[in-house]
Parts: sequence; structure tokens; C-alpha cells
Amino acid sequence: MWYWTLFPLRRFSTQAKSINLYTTPIYYVNANPHIGHLYSSVIADALQRWQKVLNRGATVKFSTGTDEHGSKIQQAANKNNVSLQDYCDAISTQYKKLSNHFSVDYTNFIRTTCEEHQRTVEAFWKILEQNGHIYSSKYSGWYCVSDETFLTETQLKESVDARGQRVIVSAESGHPVEWTEELNYMFRLRAFRDELKYWLTRDAAIVRPRKFQKMLLDAVCDADLPDVSVSRPSARVHWGIRVPGDGTQTIYVWLDALANYLTVAGYAAGDGGEAFGRTWPPDVQVIGKDILKFHGIYLPAFLMAAKLEPPRSILCHSHWTVDGEKMSKSKNNVVCPFDRTETYTADGLRYFLLREGVAHSDGNYSDTKVIRILNSELADTLGNLLSRCCGTALNPSQVFPRIETGAFDKVASLDVTKKLMENVASLPGTFM
Repeated sequence: MWYWTLFPLRRFSTQAKSINLYTTPIYYVNANPHIGHLYSSVIADALQRWQKVLNRGATVKFSTGTDEHGSKIQQAANKNNVSLQDYCDAISTQYKKLSNHFSVDYTNFIRTTCEEHQRTVEAFWKILEQNGHIYSSKYSGWYCVSDETFLTETQLKESVDARGQRVIVSAESGHPVEWTEELNYMFRLRAFRDELKYWLTRDAAIVRPRKFQKMLLDAVCDADLPDVSVSRPSARVHWGIRVPGDGTQTIYVWLDALANYLTVAGYAAGDGGEAFGRTWPPDVQVIGKDILKFHGIYLPAFLMAAKLEPPRSILCHSHWTVDGEKMSKSKNNVVCPFDRTETYTADGLRYFLLREGVAHSDGNYSDTKVIRILNSELADTLGNLLSRCCGTALNPSQVFPRIETGAFDKVASLDVTKKLMENVASLPGTFM
């Protein structure tokens, strides 16, 4: 198995892999799916399908799944008066249904409660510990339960709650925070500042769109780049994977969750690393902007600490508003994908999200816009073309011809096709 080599040689492998790895984030099971989750999935699915078209015969591993540990899951299960495992099973089923219903052609559906993933997390933790990147320390700071993360002073702001009282919240998410003091295991994130800067600047396409790459660089270069707390007292957060050799602590939900990509690649499969070496690192990871820090700073740092290659590319997309307002339960404007398919069909809603969404800015969902686009572009334009192609005047025998693959090769060899492909290849630079 080959590794990415840390200090002092900053080398990234250019070795061709036999398996392409595309990933969605794994979705947190504290609530049912909404169109934001579907958007991540259909983008990743479109990318891996395009990879297969571009490289016919390419082997692609495409993973999605659910993140099922942490204090929020404990709270959600208690609120619904069901056992933790039953709650996770029920919500995870909804996310699998989402992928199946909208033709998200995954090869792996990973759940962080499965035994294989637990073995991966435990093995990954031991490597980080053996390499000297984890230490025990009393930690105090502002903790956001909703976001499952500690925040620095610069990441906080004052706000006014529904009762008119002044509260401290996360500046990014707006979720309330609480002061916490506890004994945790810490990860030496500061030690990887230079390596993260090198990784983020060696290629303009590491994180796309470029504005998100700049945000990560700003965060890494910030003087206030604290070490990361990577465990929680099991007395407070019992629903998780215990720290190997210390049952009083559970592994931080984000370290647990980020290791899912290693599980999919076969990190702890016990085959000497051969399958893992053919699959790792991920070629493209699709994420939402709310989890950019975890995938663009924490994950590569964890991987570097384990002497593994960081992801080759991260595609970060923005969010969806609804009729110009942020989606939230309190506003009762969360768009359920399953409900909308009764009106627009699964293919119709999938088409709208891919057609209308842009990665660098928030998209705005409205039923009026969906109807207008689907009527104009699918029912009228594409529908009219299909009607003409299938009409008896053009196709009197009503025969559906088999696709002639040789015709594609002939078209691909034309100069005009080559020029078109060159123009398409130049789009990412324009897009960023």
C-alpha cells in the first residue's frame, strides 16, 4: 500500500488508481431528508455518471450514507420516545429511500453504526495515537450542541432569543452555544498548519468553487487555529464509539463521521491494504458549505497525521432558500423531496435542482419556478422533440433502435467535437 509522506517531503501521489471514488457527505439522522440533502446526492451522482461516460469501462465506487452518533441523536430519540437504534434505523431508511427514489446510483451505503465502520474508526484512532498526534487535556470552551463542535471567540456573536434574552450563538449557524469544561483527548491540529497551506495552494482545483478554497486558507492562516477536541465524556455522550483503551470517553462525532470514507475504501478490511490502495484517495467529495471546515481542514489534517493521502478534490455547494427565506422547521418551509415528487415526479425535481442550483451562491426554491422550468424545458422543448422523433411520420414502424456505440466514437473523432470538449474543459476556470 502506498502512503502520502509527511515531513519533510511534501509529496502527493500521482499514481493512477484502478477505482475512482466519489462521495456525498453522510447525512445526520436527527431529521428526515430535505431538498438540500437531495441536492448533494444528485450532484455527486451526476459527477460519477459523467466519469463513466468520459471513461467507458471505468470502475467507480460511489458512496453515501448516514451519520448516526452524537448527542443530537440521543436528544432526538428521547424526544420521539424510541430506542436509539430504532430511531437511527427509521431515519437511515428514509435516506436510503431518498437515493433509491431519485436514481442516485450509489455502490455503497454506509452507516456509522455498522461493525465495519467501528473497526475502521478504532484502527484510525490507534494510528493517530501511535503517531503522537493525540494527547489528553482538560478543555474548556464554547460548545454548540446543534453543530457538534467547539467554537473560538471569533466564531461567536450575541443574539436575542424568542424570549427577548441576549444569548451567545455560533456566528455561522446561529445555533446557541454553552460553556463546557471537561477532560478530553485533543488532536494536534496546529502542527499541520503548514501542510494544510501547502495542500490548499498546490492546485487551484483542490476545493471548488475557488471562494471556498480561499475561506479555508484564511481559516488555516488565522493565528487562532486551536487544537481539536476529539473525544467527549461517555457519561455525557454515550451514543458513540468508545475510545480504544478508555471507556470513559467516546470518539468525537466528526472524527467518527469523517472516517466513513476510509470505511468505504476498505481501510480496515484486513487484506493488507491492497483494495484500499486501489481506491484511496477520494477523487471528488461533494459537500455543503456548512461542513466545509470539517472536510477542508479537519479531514485532511487527520489523514496527514495517519500518513494517508488527502482528498484530490472537494466540490462545495451553497444552500437552498425557499421563496427567499432560509429553510427551517420554525418557519415551516422545509421542502420534503418525497412530497414534491407527487407533483413534479422524481426526475422532474432532480432536473430542477441540477438545472437551477449553482455551487458558489445559494439557490432559491419556489414551486412557481419549478413549474415554469419543467413546463418550458421538459414538457414543451424536450417533450416536443420526443414527440417528433417518435411520431409515425418519422418512425412509421415505431421502432426503438438499439444505441450504436461505434457512432459515438465516430462523432468523438470529429474536429468540431474535439473543439467542443476543449471548451467544456476550460469551463471550470471560468466557473471558479
